[in-house]
Amino acid sequence: MFPVVLLLKPDLSFQLRSGTGAIIDNRNQNCRKPVMNADALVRFNELKPLLFSIAYRMLGTVMDAEDMVQETFIRWQASDYQNVQSAKAWLSTVITRLCINHLKSARIQRETYVGPWLPEPLVSKTGNDPGENASLSDSLSLAFLVVLESLSPTERAVFLLREVFNCAFSEIAPMVEKTEANCRQILARARKSVEERRPRFDATPESAELLIQQFDEAVQTGNLANLLKLLAEDVVLVSDGGGKARALLRPILGPDHVARLLIGAAKKFGSVPQVRRPASINGLPGIISFEHNRIARVLAFGIRNQRIQSLFIIANPDKLRHLPEFPLQNPK
Repeated sequence: MFPVVLLLKPDLSFQLRSGTGAIIDNRNQNCRKPVMNADALVRFNELKPLLFSIAYRMLGTVMDAEDMVQETFIRWQASDYQNVQSAKAWLSTVITRLCINHLKSARIQRETYVGPWLPEPLVSKTGNDPGENASLSDSLSLAFLVVLESLSPTERAVFLLREVFNCAFSEIAPMVEKTEANCRQILARARKSVEERRPRFDATPESAELLIQQFDEAVQTGNLANLLKLLAEDVVLVSDGGGKARALLRPILGPDHVARLLIGAAKKFGSVPQVRRPASINGLPGIISFEHNRIARVLAFGIRNQRIQSLFIIANPDKLRHLPEFPLQNPK
């Protein structure tokens, strides 16, 4: 089961179980018509984590992914589900097509987005689950999701379904309404595009925690020399405020520019009381910064060869609303 299931909050409160085990709609107190039996609801709920995982990787936003899951549930409700041979194939097809259509319209909105666009973060406690599927975990990283933005909606769907969820081409073809041969060609193009841009990070949880502690101390104390030692030569800083929070309008490249900007920002805005907590951000080591007991920003670090290669800062409040309001861990 994918850890992201904890973030699902679909509103199914209108469903009540009748004496016969059917699910009835109580939004109208006079309505007693069964709309879904218990077995069909169980089948959907068993696949809900998979549906969210597909939708989040397709769209990069938690709220949109939840909306797609809910819309898929509504269509499942209205379908002839009792005669569906494979609920997994049926539901995966529906949510994939919904996401492709949504992504086409979302791209128009992102063209007018203020500054760089980053995915909504998924936050979990620090440390990696050794039993977690590596390809699934890697496909959640902010850097990987940003790379996927270079693909068309159909390319993104084919790539994810094949490379991440290990679907057969015979399963993918009807989902994206292409032939198997076309899907193979689409995958080849998408794979080449992703591999050219895909970053590789290699930090262990222990080494990442130490490096981030050193980073935080260097920034807060204004120690430029120490901070420069922690940054890779090709380091890039990307921040997303969406025009609603302090953020840079373009990525910053190079250790000197990044270090001076971070120290300058800490000096200028450091008077606001802050609490910082370590957390795993989409599988990357990171920090959650709280101001007045509310999340102000989330930082995620891409680390390679004991140096920070990528720094992602998400401050757009719309992208932080789904996160818990209070620190995940006690102060150290």
